[in-house]
Amino acid sequence: MRNLTVSRMSAPARLATGIGGVVGVALLAAACSSGSSSTAAAGPASTAAASSPAASGASASGATVITTASSAAGTFLTTSSGRAVYLWVKDTGDTSACSGACAGAWPPVTTTGTATAAGGAKASDLGTITRSDGTKQVTYDGHPLYYFAGDSGPGTATGQGSDSFGAKWWLVAPSGSDVTAAVSSFTAGGSGSGSAPSTPAATPAASSSSAGGGWS
Repeated sequence: MRNLTVSRMSAPARLATGIGGVVGVALLAAACSSGSSSTAAAGPASTAAASSPAASGASASGATVITTASSAAGTFLTTSSGRAVYLWVKDTGDTSACSGACAGAWPPVTTTGTATAAGGAKASDLGTITRSDGTKQVTYDGHPLYYFAGDSGPGTATGQGSDSFGAKWWLVAPSGSDVTAAVSSFTAGGSGSGSAPSTPAATPAASSSSAGGGWS
């Protein structure tokens, strides 16, 4: 009966039926091919994403360089960028007594690497103490070192002779003694701000991290 029906179909009808079948098969093949291609493309893309290097969190050495600068008052310590550093006579030994508001006004000179000496500074006099927040504060001849927040930048020493927080703040001589002469500005040996080394020849100093600091 089926064969009879087909044989009775007109030639155009049989042609249309045949074309439709061919088109259907072609569309199905294209769909399969497309799906296969899409799957293959996804594999390498995800592999590339997985093998991409993670963003690096590495930083510079962070080693603070203590060097010297000169003025009419004599020679005293600075960082390699020309920031004046101070000692506080209230400190006992190599323990910092400056915490809280004091440390806000007189930030500790810190380092994340081994402090080094340049200029007239002595490597043998450099060291560090560990403050209660875990940071390493640089010491010189047993004195914890500080910046003064009121200094506008390299070449200024407006904290010299201040008695804020109940005791004197002095610049530090290469010998480790305090400099008591008046100093407000000087010619900085380095450039920029912060504690990035700018002096090529820097001698590593021994580090001691025994005393706890006075951070609150």
